[in-house]
Amino acid sequence: MSPESTPGTAQPATTMSDEVAAAEARRIIADAYRPTAETPLAYRDDSPLPPFGAAPPVAQPGRPPMSQGATDASVLMLSGGAAVSMTGLTAAVLMYASHTANPVVCAIVFGAPTAFLLALARLAKRAKPAPEIHQHYTGPVHQDQRTLHTTTRGVWAKTNNRAEGTTR
Repeated sequence: MSPESTPGTAQPATTMSDEVAAAEARRIIADAYRPTAETPLAYRDDSPLPPFGAAPPVAQPGRPPMSQGATDASVLMLSGGAAVSMTGLTAAVLMYASHTANPVVCAIVFGAPTAFLLALARLAKRAKPAPEIHQHYTGPVHQDQRTLHTTTRGVWAKTNNRAEGTTR
């Protein structure tokens, strides 16, 4: 039995003539350069949208929908966190670079302005103008615009009240 005819071995390739090989090469090249049908990559629907629909609203990517107060609070918290991280990073770099910086001194130097700004912000938040009070009355009204001056003197206290002003 010859090695070419044993089962499981590859059969020797048949040889082609030069003309047949050239024709096969032209066919392969023509198949490779044949224009293909264009596949659309996107589709745009230009039909007008209805003014309203029955579908419920869908949450969009990004921040979840929330009230204006919650949005303001979250932005304030993000800003405060960024400010604290930058301050802490600055203090850490300063202590690492100087090799002699005292952590207590750095905490005082970097913490004092922050504490001052927080106290100032609380004070500004509480400093609101007094609300205007509008009172509407029906019927007779008595307004007493007197001013009382009180003095208390002596070992045994004696209070004298003196009224000034007008009564309507």
